[in-house]
Amino acid sequence: MISLSEVRQYLSNNGLEPQDVSESALVITVQGNAKLKINVALAIGEHTFRIESFVARNPDENHENVYRWILEENRKLLTVAFCLDTFGDIYLRGSMPIANMTISDVDQLLGVVIAESDRSFNTLLELGFKSAIEREWAWRTSNGMDTANLQAFAHLFNN
Repeated sequence: MISLSEVRQYLSNNGLEPQDVSESALVITVQGNAKLKINVALAIGEHTFRIESFVARNPDENHENVYRWILEENRKLLTVAFCLDTFGDIYLRGSMPIANMTISDVDQLLGVVIAESDRSFNTLLELGFKSAIEREWAWRTSNGMDTANLQAFAHLFNN
């Protein structure tokens, strides 16, 4: 059975800085490409290892298409799934029994969570926050401000 101290050591050995949040859980922050900060919580319970990452807040609009997209993505995912909290915020979550779990399993789950969180981020923003992105783009361009961090959405404005 894997222990939290083994997980902590694995993370530290791979250049990550785990922060303890309880006796059975820790959090790491990883830099992504689309999502600049990806926070991942890892917890070991009596029988289960859990991993969870906040992906995006409750969409401002287009909820049906956002939820459809995450449900379609769930069909493709093997070890984790998108879910919502009570506020409607979007998370990736996975769990495994710890009885036969290895550090290799932790590595795999962590890789999937980080990759999926980063890969899905811009799509979720475009689906659920398009009006806000359009307003921000218009405000910045009308005021001669930099739009570098909005370039992932430039295709929305270059028709």
